[in-house]
Amino acid sequence: MLSPEFLVTAFIIVAAPGTGVVYTLATGLGRGRLASLSAAIGCTGATVLHLTAALIGLAAILHASALLFQLVKYAGVAYLLYLAVQTLRDKGPVRFEPAREARSPLRTAWGGFVLNILNPKISIFFVAFLPQFMSGDPARSLAEILMLGGTFVIMTLVVFIIYGQLASFVRDRVLENKTAMTWFRRLTAAAFATMGLRLALPET
Repeated sequence: MLSPEFLVTAFIIVAAPGTGVVYTLATGLGRGRLASLSAAIGCTGATVLHLTAALIGLAAILHASALLFQLVKYAGVAYLLYLAVQTLRDKGPVRFEPAREARSPLRTAWGGFVLNILNPKISIFFVAFLPQFMSGDPARSLAEILMLGGTFVIMTLVVFIIYGQLASFVRDRVLENKTAMTWFRRLTAAAFATMGLRLALPET
């Protein structure tokens, strides 16, 4: 049975602005409903892999191997900074101008997948977060982590879809305002850069 505390906490974590949220919002605003749906699926797919990694113990390996963790982490930092630069140039996975050539849903989903898979802290998060809401009974541990993790993944997908659809709903109005688009592009680039720098900084 899922506790109200878990549902509320998970919702707050999922809904809080992060790389996946920013990517999905920007994609919905720049490319519309279908693209935002692809972005949400891609970001959630990475979450599924991180949950799987936690289940098989890869998170513990990443935590124990400082070198491996740093390699994955800095690859994520580099990708976030790349997104920030490309967003300002409006030539990367996130675009804010009506594109003459449609970006395929698969490529859009892949961008979101790469963005989230290069953050090893997500798998570490599952290891730290999910046990707080488990009974501690070894016989039920697998079923519980599947239920909790599955709920978190489904919640991620639903929230991201809602974000993307809301962004695409106001897309036409915002696209007509060049000043608004310029500032949104800058804010999105700044968000990606900030997240990259935060990922790069050592834990305090």
